[in-house]
Amino acid sequence: MGDWTNIEGQDGAFRAYVARPSGQSKGTVVLAQEIFGVNAVMRGKADWLASEGFWALAPDLFWRLEKDVDITDQSEAEWAKAMGLMKRFNVDAGVRDMSATIAAARGWGAKKVGVMGYCLGGLVAYLCACRTDCDASVAYHGGGIHMHLDEGKSIKKPLLMHNAAKDAFIPASAQDAISAAFAGNPLVTIYTYADVDHAFTREGGAHYHHPSKQLADGRTIAFLTQNLA
Repeated sequence: MGDWTNIEGQDGAFRAYVARPSGQSKGTVVLAQEIFGVNAVMRGKADWLASEGFWALAPDLFWRLEKDVDITDQSEAEWAKAMGLMKRFNVDAGVRDMSATIAAARGWGAKKVGVMGYCLGGLVAYLCACRTDCDASVAYHGGGIHMHLDEGKSIKKPLLMHNAAKDAFIPASAQDAISAAFAGNPLVTIYTYADVDHAFTREGGAHYHHPSKQLADGRTIAFLTQNLA
């Protein structure tokens, strides 16, 4: 179990969930949430990273719209709320909040800071690779990345992407565009997981696929260890 801290951002203060490793840290990871807020699933991802030796922070990226959003994907009402928040979310402001969290972590002594995000957070993580000074980025089934490929030329540190071959939210044409844009780029690694749908790593979700999640997570830990330790 972690706790919460306050981050001073460019546009105001917001909270971030913090999970700390029991021993010496391998590095720091700033987590970008899904459309359900920093909920139990996201806090669990932070706790998992801590169990793997990383200091993890998950900032509340929806704070401008509604503070402390904590919902699930288990009801139509929650889905409706989550989709409404996503449509109103300013991704540029979210990247600024991630940058502020990265800076805060460095101010607290973190030497290397990576970012990682899921779904909406996957797009945020990709944009962090393009716009911030993070040391590594991981994007799990990030929606909308194909609309920001022009920013890819700004990537200076390693980026890892996990995509679902049968993603209903990210069509094959979008995934093909992403793959083509980064073909031959040694900083970008893309894995595609066959026969799985969007959010295949979300525990308890309709599309959760344990073997693919385990494979992706193993690759993520190896990537973060290599680039942050």
